[in-house]
Amino acid sequence: MSKIILNTTIQADIHKVFDLARDIDLHQKSTSKTNEKAIAGRISGLIELNETVIWRAKHLGFYQTHQSKIIEMEKPYRFTDVMLKGRFKSFRHQHLFKKEGQNTIMTDILEFESPFGIIGQLFNYFFLKNYMKKFLLERNKMIKNTAENNRINS
Repeated sequence: MSKIILNTTIQADIHKVFDLARDIDLHQKSTSKTNEKAIAGRISGLIELNETVIWRAKHLGFYQTHQSKIIEMEKPYRFTDVMLKGRFKSFRHQHLFKKEGQNTIMTDILEFESPFGIIGQLFNYFFLKNYMKKFLLERNKMIKNTAENNRINS
């Protein structure tokens, strides 16, 4: 099992950051390098508790689909999504938000496991963990820029 923990300090209101983190349209803009698109379920706007979304994206040269569901949400402090169908053996992403003065601390806790036993573990260790971390950093940069500047950078 791989685990990534990222903290991003954002100079914006916690409610705004929380909403941007669950905005399907912003997520698609932040993942333009992988051509990620919401193709079923919630395909636009703010995803809510118990809603699902199916993503289609090109990762590692192949188009893949990933269905996730929001299984818990406490506005504006946290929400969690899990994979229902996709390439991972398991996938859980916790999004945590904490007000700190004028800032919001956004914390991502991503836990995932590849299939294929020891080969999957080696792939996680040597490649996939860094790939996923870069993917999250790009997304978080978009959320931060949008929250702080009221605009979307492409």
